[in-house]
Amino acid sequence: MLAAADADSHSGVVEVINGLGIEWRLLASQLVIFIILFLILKKYAYRPILKMLDERQRRVAESVANVEKIKNELAASERTRRVILAKANEAANALLAKAKSDADSLTARKAQETVLQIEAMLKKAGETAARERERLAGELRQEMGRLVVLTTSKVIGRALSAADQERLQQEALEGLKK
Repeated sequence: MLAAADADSHSGVVEVINGLGIEWRLLASQLVIFIILFLILKKYAYRPILKMLDERQRRVAESVANVEKIKNELAASERTRRVILAKANEAANALLAKAKSDADSLTARKAQETVLQIEAMLKKAGETAARERERLAGELRQEMGRLVVLTTSKVIGRALSAADQERLQQEALEGLKK
């Protein structure tokens, strides 16, 4: 009974396939051609295409890795640049501070030298003025002594002797000193 059911179902399938216009020999030959074409394409086209796609995927991965590497190097160089720039700024600030300090020191030293020069000039001027005063005082004493002798001789009406002139000049000088 099973065999009869199989035969009936088999003949029913054949009738449906024949009703659709499918021929078994043509279907079998097309199936063989498809399998041969599939094997040829698999060997000569599919594998090279997969190999090419794998190679392209590998190159893309390398490119991504290179981009990451370049980003890291760029970040490292940026950090290095900032460190160098910070050191350069520190060095410049130190140099400016030293220059300011040196300038302040030089200004103070020059001011002190100027004060010392002015004091030396004032001392020299004072000494010169004192010498000039003494010289003028000496000339004034001589002139006063001469005038006293001259006045005395005119008042007395006679010429005074050298000893009298000397004595009158000494008395006049002593009077001026007081």
